[in-house]
Amino acid sequence: MKQLATLMLLCAATLNSYAQTTTQWKPAEGRISTPWAAKVNPAAPLPEYPRPQLVRNTWMNLNGLWDYSLLPQGGDARPANFDGKILVPFAVESSLSGVAKTVGKDSVLWYRRTVTLPRNFNGQKVLLHFGAVDWQADVYVNGKPAGTHKGGYDPFSFDITPHLKRGQQEIVVRVWDPSDDGPQPRGKQVKRPHGIWYTPVTGIWQTVWLEAVPQTYISETKQTPDFDSKQVTVQAQVAGAQASDVVQVSVMAGGAEVAKGQGSPGSDITITVPNGRAWSPKDPFLYDLKYTVLRNGRKLDEAKSYFALRKVSMAPDAAGIQRMLLNNEFVFHFGPLDQGWWPDGLYTAPTDEALKYDIEQTLAMGFNTIRKHVKTEPARWYRYCDEMGVLVWQDMPSGDLGARWESRPGIVGLGRDMERKPESEQIFRTEWAEIMKDLHNFPSIVVWVPFNEAWGQFKTAELVEWTVKQDPSRLVNGASGGNFTTTGHIMDLHNYPEPAMPDPKIYGAKQAIVLGEYGGLGLPLEGHTWQDKNNWGYQNFKNKEELYQRYAAFIDRIPALIRNGLSGAIYTQTTDVEIETNGLMTYDRQVMKIPAEQLKGITQKLYDASLVRLKQ
Repeated sequence: MKQLATLMLLCAATLNSYAQTTTQWKPAEGRISTPWAAKVNPAAPLPEYPRPQLVRNTWMNLNGLWDYSLLPQGGDARPANFDGKILVPFAVESSLSGVAKTVGKDSVLWYRRTVTLPRNFNGQKVLLHFGAVDWQADVYVNGKPAGTHKGGYDPFSFDITPHLKRGQQEIVVRVWDPSDDGPQPRGKQVKRPHGIWYTPVTGIWQTVWLEAVPQTYISETKQTPDFDSKQVTVQAQVAGAQASDVVQVSVMAGGAEVAKGQGSPGSDITITVPNGRAWSPKDPFLYDLKYTVLRNGRKLDEAKSYFALRKVSMAPDAAGIQRMLLNNEFVFHFGPLDQGWWPDGLYTAPTDEALKYDIEQTLAMGFNTIRKHVKTEPARWYRYCDEMGVLVWQDMPSGDLGARWESRPGIVGLGRDMERKPESEQIFRTEWAEIMKDLHNFPSIVVWVPFNEAWGQFKTAELVEWTVKQDPSRLVNGASGGNFTTTGHIMDLHNYPEPAMPDPKIYGAKQAIVLGEYGGLGLPLEGHTWQDKNNWGYQNFKNKEELYQRYAAFIDRIPALIRNGLSGAIYTQTTDVEIETNGLMTYDRQVMKIPAEQLKGITQKLYDASLVRLKQ
């Protein structure tokens, strides 16, 4: 009876805390919202573990209500008083933040919250992790600088152990983001949204969390499969390592160990996987990994990860045209251009269920590929792609626009690279290298795309070659629809609305041929649009049947292109986004414009293996 009374008191306290939280927050008045907006728990938004490629149990989610304030740019003095509450991790411009205010280059955004560390953190190092903050973040813990990070699309961490004190800890974050007034990568964000350009995203937009680690701990891992030899080469960076320390790695399948290896911290450890099972869209099999750091036989740290046996390559077909291969076989890449925007959360999906939903619907519509367009996603998104067997083309978020664009391959004298200032070039190189490093372990990513069209395109040949060297295990699509170059693995045409491709007789001997964007068929549906009128699509239709007939006619043209040399095609796009109404789903995800099963039924012809015969 006493235990029941205690439980009832705990439940009452929890409900009271939740009630207080909900009175402090509600979504800012927006235009439209997704079904998941109502499921957002302001006491614990996006509570899931955020880093599936390096898993420990000692962690604490810091998402929730923080204090916020907007101050003029130019001063570093923290606010004397805060303006109100903001729901982290939703950008300040979003409805779900509860604020929906624009920041811009002339203002800075301040965050503040306090936290009491769990008892199991005692005696360990404490790391403060940010999934993503757009753009420059200066972090303070208990009034002391903990670190600065520049880059809106890559995760970062600080060891805050030296700044901790007894009792409550105070975390303050200062963010400055010039949006399209600066040279930094910013994707489709502009201060005056229009057409294909969208609302700015400022501040924290992915999960913030604390992690307790031993004095010697695994800081990062790298897994690179060798499909042909059925091996995986792994590497573990260990902070605080000593010369005699050993890293043991176990490969697990179905909970049972199938192989193992060991080596010193930071060294390559190559492990043969007996009867290696391939990963593919038809069978997205993942092997689990367990990393253990030992010193004189004593376990210091342990973390879990995973990998897949798969190979991404090119080879000529019987006509001598290069084809994109998966596990030494031709697989046609067909998928939507996926912007990853939400009407209520902007860059951030309202819930983990919502994050997964778009991928599920993409597969239900018959696609096997997603081109993640000038944006990155939280690590959990890539994990879902790994689990469900999606081929991902990952773009570098664009910025510092200014190149002259020639969209047709083979035209000389019109398109040109832009000249970036040294600061701009360094920002690009630093963030692109970090993105590729952070996402390396996700097997679903098969293509890197450093440039889209001519958006900020510069030193193309040099940057594409540099990208290839950064990660030789994947293909590089150097300039998707941009100023074309024979550097890199892929020749990519953008053509609206009809499907088309570069002439494989001209380009196909050295590069795989893809149609990086086409379609853009628009259908605004009343009650589901970002604005009531003046919506936009590359070609607009009056009803769903007209849209379907046009879409199906385009699909019917693609098998002939595949026979002639096409290796992949990307349809614009997954969902409507703000003013654009050319999605297969509405922006609020409330309506599928064409039934998924109907789309899947007409798509299967694109995966017919008889369309392509490889060179023997």
